[in-house]
Amino acid sequence: MDQYSPKKTLSTSTQESFEALDPHDPELCKYAKNMFEKTGLYLKGELSAVLEDYKLLDNMNAATASRYQQVDASIARLNTANSQINQQMVELLPLMKEIDEIECTVEKLEQAAYRLDAYTTKLENQFKTVFPKQK
Repeated sequence: MDQYSPKKTLSTSTQESFEALDPHDPELCKYAKNMFEKTGLYLKGELSAVLEDYKLLDNMNAATASRYQQVDASIARLNTANSQINQQMVELLPLMKEIDEIECTVEKLEQAAYRLDAYTTKLENQFKTVFPKQK
């Protein structure tokens, strides 16, 4: 059998899992072993980077969940305050209507006072013309 012909069976031990039972060129085996070690290191690095990414995403997810809880609590407080304000508004509506009615009455009284003042001034002028000042 030629020393470079491929061997059909591979080793089953963990240590020699990528080495053929009948080693070929020792230099080639050394390079292959070096390549597999470096490939393993590369894959470990890639998996470590992915693991760090997942850890970062997990931390970001926890921070986001915490922030959403804070926002939810704020919204609950705002809803409570809004309900209280709406209730107060409902309670104040009759009073506001009464204030509007009083304002209309005051405006009518003011207009009547201006008309009365104008009429009084007119009467005063007529009185002065009818009864001039005597010395």
